[in-house]
Amino acid sequence: MSARRDATPPGAVAPGPAALLAAAECVLLDFDGPLCHLFAGRPAAGVAARLADELRRFGCDPGVAAGATDDPLALLQKVAKHYGDSPTTAHAERCLTAEEVEAAADATPTEYALDLLDALDAGGWRQAVTTNNSAAAVARFLGRHRPAARAGAHIHGRTSDPGLLKPDPHCLVRALESTGSAAAAAVMIGDSPADCLAAQALGVPFIGYAVNERKRRALEDVGARRAVRSLRGLVETARQRVQLEEPGVGPLPAGVRG
Repeated sequence: MSARRDATPPGAVAPGPAALLAAAECVLLDFDGPLCHLFAGRPAAGVAARLADELRRFGCDPGVAAGATDDPLALLQKVAKHYGDSPTTAHAERCLTAEEVEAAADATPTEYALDLLDALDAGGWRQAVTTNNSAAAVARFLGRHRPAARAGAHIHGRTSDPGLLKPDPHCLVRALESTGSAAAAAVMIGDSPADCLAAQALGVPFIGYAVNERKRRALEDVGARRAVRSLRGLVETARQRVQLEEPGVGPLPAGVRG
């Protein structure tokens, strides 16, 4: 599989985010970032600290469980790298899942994310959530905000093997299989270099969600060529398809956001 299949030939103009979405048959969505702020009410640094404390109580090497990171996923990967497929790694994953499910109860939808889900549903796109977070957390969030969303039928989250977290494309492969979609006919919307690298590995076109220049530069550093600061433009693009099928549907009113 080529990591450059999404590259634009020299001299050609790269299609913008709107064109990529309009051309796609399937949309793969990252969760924490593009769809919600998962730890808005339960800060990630606190989650990582509680996870480290629990692992020490479980008997994890203090050096491994040391709260050297504010990123609970990074801590899980650290534990998995040290212990491999073991009861300690499994315990760490279960504890992180419990924290994420709790966080999902208070997670704040990303601006325009719910509008995007509505517009994608109305426009007939196949959808899946492809995330390094737990599927249970995604299900809880969607159950609160959009229980009938098509994306909810195809949630591909973290497995018991942290080695398969993005940038490994495992969850994207599962999403393409479950939706019956070809990589070239899909598009991934994500906010991290790991999202972009996973999409590149399969030749899935990628739209970066970068709310600031730091995130934009991080995506560009791994080859992302298209990024948006807001999901609003993608909502409008999706609604254009709906308007063609349902002429009475108008554009998104100013100030309306998910």
